[in-house]
Amino acid sequence: MQTAAASTESNDRGVLSKVPEVTLIFWVIKVCCTTLGETSGDAVTMSMNLGYLFGTAIFFAIFVVAVTFQIKARRFHPFLYWATIIATTTVGTTMADFADRSLGMGYLGGSISLFALLMASLGLWYWVLGSVDVNTVSSPKAEMFYWGTIMFSQTLGTALGDWTADGAGLGYGGGAVLFSLLLAVVAACQFWTKISKTLLFWAAFILTRPLGAVVGDFLDKPIAHGGLNLSRYTASATLIALVILCIFVFEQRAGGHSES
Repeated sequence: MQTAAASTESNDRGVLSKVPEVTLIFWVIKVCCTTLGETSGDAVTMSMNLGYLFGTAIFFAIFVVAVTFQIKARRFHPFLYWATIIATTTVGTTMADFADRSLGMGYLGGSISLFALLMASLGLWYWVLGSVDVNTVSSPKAEMFYWGTIMFSQTLGTALGDWTADGAGLGYGGGAVLFSLLLAVVAACQFWTKISKTLLFWAAFILTRPLGAVVGDFLDKPIAHGGLNLSRYTASATLIALVILCIFVFEQRAGGHSES
């Protein structure tokens, strides 16, 4: 049951959300963006040798600019939305690496801490607005919660992907298989159970980030470490081109408000 604040902020009939309708192509682009976040983040911090702290500062500034434009926009713009998603996943990559490696939290410690922050963000969002359904994201307040939550989920995904591949010893291929299977389970629940669609959305959204992290690492890490040793610049440019192609070819529509 939604609060009065939720009704005021997000349930006006006829008002469209400023995030895209969640379809199969949404998830395809999302995985491409999360993989791009891994390769481009590593390109800046490792290939350019700028380090995790400076890389985080660069990408956080880009994130702030992108979110500002996204919130100021009067309606849904596909390129602006996905550019903001890419900004969250790149800053998530460098932030997670800084916390896990530079601050010495470790992959598991970083994953646990970030999961707690993510749950706190979702909890606060629900407490203030009465819903965390993405179809209600049409007001500046809802968008601020939305993008803050997404940044935490992207950062968590990086740490979780690294822990699965390195800490748990599954490797990049094993990690990709694991997260693909978990996403398949979420998809099955979407079609064949009565589990909350909002809960399943956030579960899928969170899981696509570690999938992108391990796929990105698989593409650019040395062969001796289980990767393909591709250029991070080439991989990033290819993924950018793929995202742009998907946006051009497949129609992106704004999601409608949830009735629940």
